[in-house]
Amino acid sequence: MNHRSSSHISRRNWLTTAVAAMATTAAGQQGLSSAAAAISGTTQSPDEHIPIIDTHQHLWDLKQLRTPWLESAPEELRQRFHNEEYATATAGLPIDQCVYMEIDVHPDDQQKEADLLLAQIANGRTPTKAAIISGRPDSEGFASFIRQFADKPAIKGVRQVLHPGTTPRGLCLHEQFIRSMHLLGEMGLSYDLCMRPAEIGDAVKLAQKCPETQFVLDHCGNARPEAFQKSKDQSPAGPSGHTADQWKRDIDDLAKCVNVSCKISGVIASVKQGQDKVELLSPIINHCLDAFGPDRVVFGGDWPVCRLGGTFAEWVSTLRTITMQRSVADKNKLWHQNARRIYRLSDAA
Repeated sequence: MNHRSSSHISRRNWLTTAVAAMATTAAGQQGLSSAAAAISGTTQSPDEHIPIIDTHQHLWDLKQLRTPWLESAPEELRQRFHNEEYATATAGLPIDQCVYMEIDVHPDDQQKEADLLLAQIANGRTPTKAAIISGRPDSEGFASFIRQFADKPAIKGVRQVLHPGTTPRGLCLHEQFIRSMHLLGEMGLSYDLCMRPAEIGDAVKLAQKCPETQFVLDHCGNARPEAFQKSKDQSPAGPSGHTADQWKRDIDDLAKCVNVSCKISGVIASVKQGQDKVELLSPIINHCLDAFGPDRVVFGGDWPVCRLGGTFAEWVSTLRTITMQRSVADKNKLWHQNARRIYRLSDAA
């Protein structure tokens, strides 16, 4: 990377390293899916009837939009993932509605991406009812770009992925970036934070500088499960790029900012085939749920990226298991109620 040592890998870097984990047999994958389905089908948990609002739905057609990062992504992701595929992936789950999440398209395709999503939402034929679009808040042209959506209620916010190696550390604290965050707050739009886990401290500073703007931290701050395994290298220069203690402190500090919520998403993608998903992800998810509290957490599928660690159904099953002992009221908030409030969603048609 340009701005950090090679050992400090970004989320996109470890997506690339997951190729080996995905090179398993179809029979093995089906076996896991069948096991999850069997558990779900026999226990008849009340959680299975809680509506799900997926606040992190990726859709891409490589013939429509340019996505440079996919060129070096695992082959598993370099294919079409759109509405039909999403419907298949979520079959049998109580999906109420979805919030599309931008896919880090080439900057020249940002307008096209937004237009395509607005058209899809307008036709009303899919569960996608709102969108977080791509933008470059550090650009002087951001204001004119985002203002065109002032009368488009389906556009709920903006995201720029901050963890690629070409993105300098501290970008979100640049003066132009902060001005753009103030503008989003004035427009009633939110900003999704997707950043390196070692840089959550920057998110704390940004949220403090922009108290009128709603922020959502994606993917539990991109915490890496290996940082929580005592047998692994716990130094900041280790494989995870962060320590468990450092991540916990930063999450606790960010949770003190009342204008920040946390998206429980993404973390399953770093679980390798055959590993215990519940055991590995429980420390991360439970810490986020406890730090942010029941009113500032939302569920995100992160499909199809989640497929690097498990199917959509396996991710839902894993999270249901981890939250099993939490109250029904809190689980309803996590799965759908908070999303409706934070992303200002209407009831699904």
